[in-house]
Amino acid sequence: MPQTSDTPAFILVNPQLGENIGAAARVMGNFGLPDLRIVDPRDGWPNDKAVSMAAGSPVLDAAYLHKDFSDSIADCTRVYATTARPRGMEKPVLTARQSVAEMRGAIKAGEKVGVLFGAEKSGLPNEAVTLADAIITLPVDRSFSSLNLAQTVAVMAHEWAADEAAPDVFEPVSEAASREDLERMFEHFEEELERAGFFFPPEKTPLMKQNLRAAFIRGRWTAQEVRTFRGAVKALAVGRGKARIARED
Repeated sequence: MPQTSDTPAFILVNPQLGENIGAAARVMGNFGLPDLRIVDPRDGWPNDKAVSMAAGSPVLDAAYLHKDFSDSIADCTRVYATTARPRGMEKPVLTARQSVAEMRGAIKAGEKVGVLFGAEKSGLPNEAVTLADAIITLPVDRSFSSLNLAQTVAVMAHEWAADEAAPDVFEPVSEAASREDLERMFEHFEEELERAGFFFPPEKTPLMKQNLRAAFIRGRWTAQEVRTFRGAVKALAVGRGKARIARED
């Protein structure tokens, strides 16, 4: 039995397609959820299609296979059932976000949490929902409410990770341009437009400059963008390298 305690276990109850199992394992790996439990999959186990869809996710390699549903939740102290259908049971009904907030609190308090996902054709059996502490349902269109198994897992996995810090693999945005930098850019651009005869008729020049500056301000330019744009204006005006022209000004 997996012993991961700082994340919920995602439990697939009687899944049918290996592709969905693999896709679920893949997205769990994407969002840092290692505890996957599979209860009596219809097409047997191991499953080549699951392996293919998992795309190398370590979650699939570590997944635990259960023949019996009760065994899959044996170590859980709190269980949530995902379903789109009313079951006639008096249980709290939560959104994905509400349920994740509860899960985090429970896990912090030392509880083990399990989230149940039903089979593609019929969803969770009533017996499984009966053993859940609460129901999780998503805001799907009630006229077409059957969500793909792996997609449901993806929604819950994303919600779990949604309040985590953004990954640090991207370069931070450079500092915002100062008003002094912007003013110099405006003047540079307007000088070249004036030279090119853009401002015509003369009496409309102030309004045209005003409109251009307002458009630039809305862009929230960074200092790097200002430098790049001024370089582009200069290149258009006098060229670069072999294309550079001599200009007396």
